Amino acid sequence: MNTVLITGTSSGYGQQTARHFHAQGWNVVATMRTPRPGLLPESDRFRVVALDVTDPESIAAAVEAAGPVDVLVNNAGVPSIGVFEGTPMARVREVFETNTFGVMAMTQAVLPQLRERGSGVVVNVTSSVVLGHMPLSAVYKASKMAVEGFTASLALELEPFGVRARAVEPGACLTTNFAARATNGTAPEELVPEPYRAFARKAMADFSGQELFTRESDVAETVWRAVHDTTGQLRFPAGADAVRLAQAK
Repeated sequence: MNTVLITGTSSGYGQQTARHFHAQGWNVVATMRTPRPGLLPESDRFRVVALDVTDPESIAAAVEAAGPVDVLVNNAGVPSIGVFEGTPMARVREVFETNTFGVMAMTQAVLPQLRERGSGVVVNVTSSVVLGHMPLSAVYKASKMAVEGFTASLALELEPFGVRARAVEPGACLTTNFAARATNGTAPEELVPEPYRAFARKAMADFSGQELFTRESDVAETVWRAVHDTTGQLRFPAGADAVRLAQAK
């Protein structure tokens, strides 16, 4: 029976992806910073493991606790919305620590067993922001674009060993932090200096007025498809809005 390790499963895309793989008969190692009872179904095929992807000791402990895995899904991430000029560099580094370096660190920790076994898949969950030009997302987009480039090169490095790397690009879901802020028509005031506020309000209104959004199930199903794809496809847009952006690109 196959085993998948998924990061960031306390809510949203990660939690739905964990549920989907479990429903398909897989063993699931669901990780989150602070495990909480009741978030995921009770099952002998579900294990919840504490993991902070920015902490090397936490990564080592989680990988050891997980044991052999066939698939790694790097889903853990933090949102960031605001004007770049108003974003402190400490916040920029915080976003990259989780969204970019956390992905790399987890991948590096799991790769040896996949390479030695000669099989496996690494799926990196990025974002539809990589598919189009979107305001108020400069830092977030930069962190996710870095993962896209990382995944493309990683796929080439792993191919001779029978290991695959894929990127899943979810669109905006109404239950995500980014979408919630957008549909409320607000952004963190400290990240939007006064000269930008009229622009930010319009950008938020445009976002909340879009016709297409992504469901959590769209992402779970796309991750599943990326894991099982054997055509060599590298990038998988997830959700109606992401698919439309990909087609336009």
